[in-house]
Amino acid sequence: MKILAALLTALMLIPTAAGAAPIRLKDLVEFDGVRGNDLVGYGLVVGLDGTGDGLRNSPFTEEIMANILERLGVNVAGEQFRPKNVAAVLVTGALPPFARAGGRIDVTVSAIGDAKSLLGGTLVMTPLNAADGQIYAVAQGTVLAGGAAAEGDAARVVQGVPTSGSIPAGARIEREIDFDFSGMATIRLALRSPDFTTARRIEAAINAELGRGVARMSDAGTVALDIAAARSGSPAHLLSRIENLAVEPQGRARVVVDQRSGTIVMGEDVRISRVAVSQGNLTLRVEEAPLAVQPNPFARGETVVVPRSSAGLTEEPGIGMAELPEGSTLSDVVAGLNALGVSPRDMIDILKSINAAGALHAEFVVH
Repeated sequence: MKILAALLTALMLIPTAAGAAPIRLKDLVEFDGVRGNDLVGYGLVVGLDGTGDGLRNSPFTEEIMANILERLGVNVAGEQFRPKNVAAVLVTGALPPFARAGGRIDVTVSAIGDAKSLLGGTLVMTPLNAADGQIYAVAQGTVLAGGAAAEGDAARVVQGVPTSGSIPAGARIEREIDFDFSGMATIRLALRSPDFTTARRIEAAINAELGRGVARMSDAGTVALDIAAARSGSPAHLLSRIENLAVEPQGRARVVVDQRSGTIVMGEDVRISRVAVSQGNLTLRVEEAPLAVQPNPFARGETVVVPRSSAGLTEEPGIGMAELPEGSTLSDVVAGLNALGVSPRDMIDILKSINAAGALHAEFVVH
């Protein structure tokens, strides 16, 4: 109850202006061609303190270890390994836009076998491939695990996720992506949240800055820029001139509910029609207290378990019939819902029912 009250109080402090605050253009759109590329590799972490893969259960670890040793000139054909200080891992990362050879990127290392922890391990040289199968970076370095684990003969405690870690600046870029950004004649701006009104405002803001005819709205999610009409010399110069333009976005009214944590977040444009709500809890409790009946000492007979149960049905008084007035602003909506005085879980059920009744005028998203 205290969590809900704090959340709703914070929401009531949100200004109720007609539109949202102006946002920089770079925070509203993605620029065509300015994107990263995902990388993935399969490698080996060594130097673990007995927390590596059990090679009997993870034969692929033994195979990659043998391949690495053979490349280093160590003949291990026919040998039997049973070390516990190595672990097979998947290495993932992202190649940022316009990355150049020699630069470094962060990578994430995750165990794929039955290793218990990667704490203190070192990733051996691992090539990272993109979707086209080409190697674009090579990763190596000490793994910074995100947790710790300890165990004894009869208990084990784990904090965080010790089987996953990261290597800051752990991969060196070896290949650049072949992309001629300066030769583009048209650049498309892709809205992160497509909306016709926002796209029109972006078009108007760019044309007001650079001149009429530079920007043209194609649809709710795309605004196209004519490089020649902008007369900025290059696409890079054009984007540097417009990426900090302030635009006031306009999105759909939305209510987002996280059922696991009981979190409720409502957008500023949420409206509720006049509706009455009644809410109460019904509790059924059944208790078992079996009784063992035994025969007298030295008497014939057998012990019998006699069942003994008690059942009860209780109903909390609830809130009765509460009226939610038609909400014209977010503060009115929050005040009306807060007046019900229910828990976050019950509030989620009430919002679901209001939405089903057609009185909630917003997109209802449940996670």
